Amino acid sequence: MRLKKILPILLLLPVASMAYGETTNSAKVDVLVKSDHSWNGIPYQAYPSGRPELTVLKFHIPAHTALPWHTHPIPNAGYVLSGEITVEDQATGKKQTYTAGQAFTESVGSVHRGVTGDQPVELIVTYSGTAGTPTFVAEKGQKPEY
Repeated sequence: MRLKKILPILLLLPVASMAYGETTNSAKVDVLVKSDHSWNGIPYQAYPSGRPELTVLKFHIPAHTALPWHTHPIPNAGYVLSGEITVEDQATGKKQTYTAGQAFTESVGSVHRGVTGDQPVELIVTYSGTAGTPTFVAEKGQKPEY
């Protein structure tokens, strides 16, 4: 009689201990990008003051598209999920192309745009700002970036 009561508990012990052991493993991490300057070599100066607000956006950009010229008032970084995008600096003409699986740091205060190739682009961008700070500022006469 006593064994009937204890047996279910004894049978569950190995399962419970296996579940606990599986949750204590460490993760494998790949550093995608870590930098104190943007893709075009301009050093980051400072974060905006105030309470931090992070924004993560997923862009869907059609093939053969040039985004409008714009600036970013806050540091941000992108990761290309699919396709190919070329970032162009308006003042210098400097260009850099990024493909699926690559990460890059965006410029702050420099007028630039992204241009896609033959395939649509999916891109994740993380912005580090403060509440009320825009993620982009369109150049005069240009459409918004999104």
